[in-house]
Amino acid sequence: MALRPSTKLIELLAIRLSPQAGKSLVIRTGLLHIMVGLLLLAQASVAGAVLSIEIIGAGEHQIPVAIVPFGGDDKLSQAVNAVVVSDLQRSGLFRLVDPTGKSPHESAEVKYPDWQLRGADALAIGTVTVVPNGRIEAHFHLLDVVKQAELVGQSVSAKEDQVRAVGHRIADLIYEKLTGDKGVFGTRIAYVNRQGQKFSLVVADSDGYNEQIVLAQNEPIMSPAWSPDGSHLVYVSFETGHAVVYVQSLFTNQRLVLADFSGSNSAPAWSPDGKHMAIVLTRDGSSQIYLIRPDGSGIRRITFSGAIDTEPSFSPDGQTLLFTSDRGGSAQIYSMAVEGGAEQRITFGDGDSYSPRFSPDGKGFVYTHFSNGKFQIAAQDFQSGQVEFLTTGGWEKKPSFAPNGKLILFASEARGRGILATVSSDGRVQQHMFTQSGDAREPVWGPHL
Repeated sequence: MALRPSTKLIELLAIRLSPQAGKSLVIRTGLLHIMVGLLLLAQASVAGAVLSIEIIGAGEHQIPVAIVPFGGDDKLSQAVNAVVVSDLQRSGLFRLVDPTGKSPHESAEVKYPDWQLRGADALAIGTVTVVPNGRIEAHFHLLDVVKQAELVGQSVSAKEDQVRAVGHRIADLIYEKLTGDKGVFGTRIAYVNRQGQKFSLVVADSDGYNEQIVLAQNEPIMSPAWSPDGSHLVYVSFETGHAVVYVQSLFTNQRLVLADFSGSNSAPAWSPDGKHMAIVLTRDGSSQIYLIRPDGSGIRRITFSGAIDTEPSFSPDGQTLLFTSDRGGSAQIYSMAVEGGAEQRITFGDGDSYSPRFSPDGKGFVYTHFSNGKFQIAAQDFQSGQVEFLTTGGWEKKPSFAPNGKLILFASEARGRGILATVSSDGRVQQHMFTQSGDAREPVWGPHL
């Protein structure tokens, strides 16, 4: 059932309605297309469930790699090999070569001509053992089949119940060595999960496993954002009847109220050094951007327009903010120095633009573009100003970069419900991530730990 908040509440918060409601509302000044979708945050599944992933497309040049099942893998409750294979397949950058009939586990056992005939450029082998202290140890080798040389030889150790973490680490090593970019399989994501009238803030591995419910309640949750060290989440909750910003530890579950001023408190964003956050408040009138310390002290206003300024995003060096504003008559992206000063408009053309997020290298940003009744994910380069649409358009919102900058996580819709999705930074590879039940919204990718 679509909720209909007051026009004033929509104007003052970046509150998104359900996809169905968003299609029927006519919102003044165009900025309120920004706001469509946040109030009925759709959510993901209950604790213990996982995301079902569909891969669409492939990289322009896939690297052929063979992953031989690790020796001892069959004695574990979960297979390390299965995690590694799944991670590499999800990236769209690798073509998995069938290792059937071959079982080398040490470099000396490898017959390179056999793998050359199978078309493999790289070969991963290894063993997994359970040691007396209850930990598992994986001894892993990545070999260059063409040059007949070892690329990586490393041991990875973890608790016995952290088999998936071992697999993600090995997949990250393979990814990094063969592509030159740091892997993100071992990182985590956060999103909001809605089932009926119940809302949950969920943290999970990048592939949807190992879900942790951070907060569960019967009121909307929105705008989660990670601390730079991955130890805390900041988010907006309506549990008290209006929007309040909270900070919560993922280790102790302790939380504190960051902002509970009169009016609305929304759109938190953490600075890269962790010393400040940008938040959006209406305590002085329209939605404006403020800086505040993580303990709630030292609040300072930094935008002073009569328009709606919202959805701040810090640059990687912490010196610049991107934000959304309707000061020009429609929703567009602006930039300004964190310390204050003149604002500069950086998106133009037809339609509305909102939800900007800096790329990890600071050379560009992604955002949501709305035009002709469709929302789609776009990327823009700062130097050239060139815009590239990464998705075909539909109900695609809230982009968030993976920490290596190679994937963008966003909210989408398929099969009549909300899902999570990713697209590669070149637009070639997409994933649809379906929860077992319910709807998923408000995704944000966590940092490297």
